Amino acid sequence: MTGSTPPWKRRFPRGGADPGPSDGPHGVRDDERGSSAEPGPAGATGSASLEPVSGRGDPADPATGSAPGTAPRTARIHGRAGQTARDGFRKGGSRARAGLTYLADRIVAIAPRIPVRDLATLRRQFPDLGPEELADRLVAGAAKATSAVGAGVGAAAMLPVPPAMPTELAAEITGVAAIELKLIAELHEVYGLRPPGDLKARSAAYLSSWSGERGIDVMKPSSLNAAFGGPMRRRLRQQVTRRTVRNLPNLMPFMIGAAAGAVMNRRETRRLAARIRTDLRPLQVAWGELPVLPPLETPADPVTMDEIRRELGDG
Repeated sequence: MTGSTPPWKRRFPRGGADPGPSDGPHGVRDDERGSSAEPGPAGATGSASLEPVSGRGDPADPATGSAPGTAPRTARIHGRAGQTARDGFRKGGSRARAGLTYLADRIVAIAPRIPVRDLATLRRQFPDLGPEELADRLVAGAAKATSAVGAGVGAAAMLPVPPAMPTELAAEITGVAAIELKLIAELHEVYGLRPPGDLKARSAAYLSSWSGERGIDVMKPSSLNAAFGGPMRRRLRQQVTRRTVRNLPNLMPFMIGAAAGAVMNRRETRRLAARIRTDLRPLQVAWGELPVLPPLETPADPVTMDEIRRELGDG
């Protein structure tokens, strides 16, 4: 018969298939969705539902309410993130320690090259001044010099060269250290308390005085022995760290850093000198009672601020 379906093309229900009518409740068979039979004993309608079906798939974790594979995966992600952060902090800390160690080594290297005037030279330059007046003049000159260094670094912060800022900051710390080491050495000369030994030994003693911000008691061997070895280097790194943190405002733009650097360096140099003089006054030896001392050695290659900037920039 025309239009009829041959027997071999007719659809036959398979075992376990939907027993509903072949043409569906609306006359259209939808094999993808199934039929819309009457509700069964469990209340199902026979059509496919979009609601989650219980008893199928992975059950939720009763403790966390999440799928069992989610918590371990989240823990692994958090673990990797924490490890990455720890590695970053560790590497950053290593670089910071390396930078501080490098600065401390540079200060140790330039200390013997700092030109220092002995007492005879100072008295010739300032013939009308006594010990305290001469010390005041030395402190005023050193404070003015460190103030100029801080102002110069603050002015450099206005230039469009951000990569140069760490170098400028390191140069400021090293330059201020050189000026203050010179001041400490000359204050010991004024108070008649030159440390014994050669240029290297005296430089180590002045470095110990600068890092600890204390005067040197030349009558106590332990005070001089503290200038050598690991403790002095550790105090030196700590002093460099304090100066680095303190000098960070010097990098502020619009000349604010210049003003801050000038004020802070002048104040810190005066504070350091006051502490050194407080320690030296009780031990002072009058000029008339001093033995004849040989003149201080003149460094063959005196250090300059331009050289400090150049060396730190190359490093």
